[in-house]
Amino acid sequence: MPTFAHFNFNVLNLEKSLAFYKEALGLEPCGQIDAEDGSFRIVYLSDGKTAFRLELTWLRDRHEPYNLGDEEFHLAFDAEDYDALHARHQAMGCICHENPAMGIYFIKDPDGYWLEIVPKRS
Repeated sequence: MPTFAHFNFNVLNLEKSLAFYKEALGLEPCGQIDAEDGSFRIVYLSDGKTAFRLELTWLRDRHEPYNLGDEEFHLAFDAEDYDALHARHQAMGCICHENPAMGIYFIKDPDGYWLEIVPKRS
């Protein structure tokens, strides 16, 4: 059976997105593809612990925001130190929804994608 490899988000400002994902989640670039004509750049991000990759795709000729629908899709991240990460995201001002009853919250990236933060459960 196949295994998960990566998930793609299209972004308008690659540098801003790279800075956000590093600061908010500690993700680092682990690969890149550049079109010969400069029309696109793909950067793969890694958490350094799992094989899963987040692919950020920048398109040179795209200037209008992407339609994210009803924001019902999202990526989820396990947080070993949930409280410290929550404090970091609160200081960054990127928390967009909290559900204390479920013990989770969501942050929003520069393009409006939602990222769920879940306490690591053993």
